[in-house]
Amino acid sequence: MTSVALLGIDIGKHTFYLHGQDQHGHQVLRKKYSRRQLIDVLANTPVCTVVMESCAGAHWLARKLAESGHQVKLIAPQYVKPFLKGNKNDYNDAEAICEAAARPSMRFVAVKTPEQQTLSALHRLRESLIAHRTAAINQVHGFLLEFGVSLPIGMASIQRLPALLDDPVHALPPRLVQVLLRLHARIKGLSAEIKDIEAELARQLQDDDAGRRLLSIPGIGPISASALAAEAGDASQFKCGRDFAASLGLVPRQYSTGGKQTLLGISKRGDKHLRRLLVQGARAVMQRADRRDDALGTWLRGLLGRRHSNVVACALANKLARIVWAVLAKGGQYQPHPHAV
Repeated sequence: MTSVALLGIDIGKHTFYLHGQDQHGHQVLRKKYSRRQLIDVLANTPVCTVVMESCAGAHWLARKLAESGHQVKLIAPQYVKPFLKGNKNDYNDAEAICEAAARPSMRFVAVKTPEQQTLSALHRLRESLIAHRTAAINQVHGFLLEFGVSLPIGMASIQRLPALLDDPVHALPPRLVQVLLRLHARIKGLSAEIKDIEAELARQLQDDDAGRRLLSIPGIGPISASALAAEAGDASQFKCGRDFAASLGLVPRQYSTGGKQTLLGISKRGDKHLRRLLVQGARAVMQRADRRDDALGTWLRGLLGRRHSNVVACALANKLARIVWAVLAKGGQYQPHPHAV
């Protein structure tokens, strides 16, 4: 272990496979450890560069190893796959991680703090509850449609469901009424849980300086700001705003060859949750484009006159992502430009 300069770890639930290389790239270590053994061994190992895939448990382990003085780097799994040689196994995966990390142009993932991971967990829970509520609402619509009752779209009709079930005009079977009432109670409970999580996100956002500064950007509300603060992390890892927008899949996908440049739709890479929030925020800004008298409003109105609204929404989401990067990487708040450039 004394000659290890670069250590790749293939993370498992209980077992961890290590591949170590010296400063010349030669293999000097090939070991397997349990979780407890790994922490103890690396705590007494000379300082080296430790590289892992950015997957479940990687951020916690990265913080743990950093406490021992190691330089820890995380790589997105899709960047490791091209360096896998031969058949896939745990040792070959660890070797591929080392090979990928040795590339001078490799891009790494910032290690999240416990606070960022907590915010991310709340967002995932909120998304799960929204999906369950949507499924329950669709069931209500489907069951009623089987008996010739068509409800309007929206939560207002669901809130009036008990009154509709008491209406003798529909003459629904009593047992079906009980099923629908159970679904209605479930929808109310899920809505209450979602509101509680959103309130918790708002409270945590008040303690985050970066999150509060993000609220100054048009189209960025508490949900989007907390999600960006949790997932984007240290935006200084990106050289410019375009790199950050590209990491979220908000730039054109290329299929260029033979000197001929071909641009397609957006690439849709990266975190789809952040991308969806930015596009939704862009659509909210578009609805009030006539009220904006700054450079952003002038640019937006001109683009709406030339292109389809879906194209404009993606273009504006790209611009918002660049503004987010500037606020996170350079500090300060968003200041609207008074005149179009």
